Amino acid sequence: MFFPLSKVVYFLITPSNVLIVSVLIGVLLLAVARLRRTGTALALLGAVGLAVCGLGPLSEIILLPLEQRFPPFPADGPPPAGIIVLGGGIEAGLSEARAQVIVNDAGERPIYLADLARRFPAARLVFSGGSGFIGGGIAEADIVSRQADTIGVPRTRLILENRSRNTRENALFTAALVQPKPGERWLLVTSAWHMPRAVGCFRQAGFTVDAFPVDYRTRGWGDVARFNGFASDGLLQLDLGVKEWIGLAVYRWAGYTPDWFPGPEAPEGSASR
Repeated sequence: MFFPLSKVVYFLITPSNVLIVSVLIGVLLLAVARLRRTGTALALLGAVGLAVCGLGPLSEIILLPLEQRFPPFPADGPPPAGIIVLGGGIEAGLSEARAQVIVNDAGERPIYLADLARRFPAARLVFSGGSGFIGGGIAEADIVSRQADTIGVPRTRLILENRSRNTRENALFTAALVQPKPGERWLLVTSAWHMPRAVGCFRQAGFTVDAFPVDYRTRGWGDVARFNGFASDGLLQLDLGVKEWIGLAVYRWAGYTPDWFPGPEAPEGSASR
């Protein structure tokens, strides 16, 4: 029940959808004499909101705390025992229809699957991604299995998890599949803006992972003074950021993560404050 409900609720509260609906309702109310003032206010609110949210730096302000939460993965340190890449970067339906790999704007996830496979030839490779559609559909992991050579990953090294529909299930099903041993170092690869929620889910599943953030949407804190050249870009980023903050709150409320805003773990032996 949680999965379909989350899809419906988010569609209804997506900022760009809300602003567009405000404009449409406002225009319709202009036809009713006694509601013209209300209609004008709604239409203006929606139109100004689309312009400000699309062209202004609000989307960067919302995304930056998410993307800055975990530092880039350091090049030094012992090699990992395993690497987990979360789905979300491949358009599974299109890939199946066109018989080739078609990625979206999170395509860095499968790209770094291939890169890390080359850098760490002894590491176990896990791709976790089922279908994100209500009612089913082909899983991303199945596309990766079929197109492993195209992506540049040896199919014989891949461990595929194709049942998960959301981040919580990514963590639970992957933990059950690989059964990590105490002391093993595992890397978790997902989008930087998604990393806090993902790491929180893995921690709640009893699976300790090191963050390997990719797919950055901001360049750094200097972006708070940058305006977007296209309103569509700002609205896309705004919807993404708002969805992730809502996801963090809902997951904590549901008990899927141990913290409201998961971050890097303190080094062993350091005092907590």
